[in-house]
Order: sequence, then C-alpha cells, then structure tokens
Amino acid sequence: MDTEDLPKLYGMAVKALNLAPNQHSEEPIKAILGGAMNLVNGIGTLRNRLSNSHGRGGKPFKPSPRHASLAVNTGGAAATFLVETHREKKPSLQLT
Repeated sequence: MDTEDLPKLYGMAVKALNLAPNQHSEEPIKAILGGAMNLVNGIGTLRNRLSNSHGRGGKPFKPSPRHASLAVNTGGAAATFLVETHREKKPSLQLT
C-alpha cells in the first residue's frame, strides 16, 4: 500500500466504510459521496501533477490563497467524515 496515491487510498477507505457511491441507493447520498470522491481526486491532482511534488521539476503551479483554502477546508471535511463514520461503526476505538 506504500505506492498507492490519494484517490486510490480514499477509494479503499470509503469502500471499507460502506461510503462508496455505488454502495447506496438514495440519489442525494450517492451524489454527495460522489462529490467527495471527485474532491479527493482533484486534491490528489493538485498535489501530484500541478505542483513540484515527487521530483517532477519544472515550474510548479501555485494556487491562489482562496483555492488553497478550498482544498484544505473541503479535504478536512472529507477526512472528518471518514473518521466520524469509522467511530460510529467501531465506537470502542478512540483516535486521538
């Protein structure tokens, strides 16, 4: 798993937590979960393809502060949702 990228890891996590869009039948829930997946894909692209990460070299892309804020805040919301879902399913496990 050391070589998996962010979207792949996110996909594995949501599948394990029953949060993948195809694991639900209600359209609004599927849309929200699909949107979260698109968000993670976008953040992964921003990090890996448009920056100077992983030694890609070249001129790095620098998002505006508002784009960076959007990525950080929505990424945090997605991460919080994963942790809260995991805690709900495994209440005896407390993450600190």
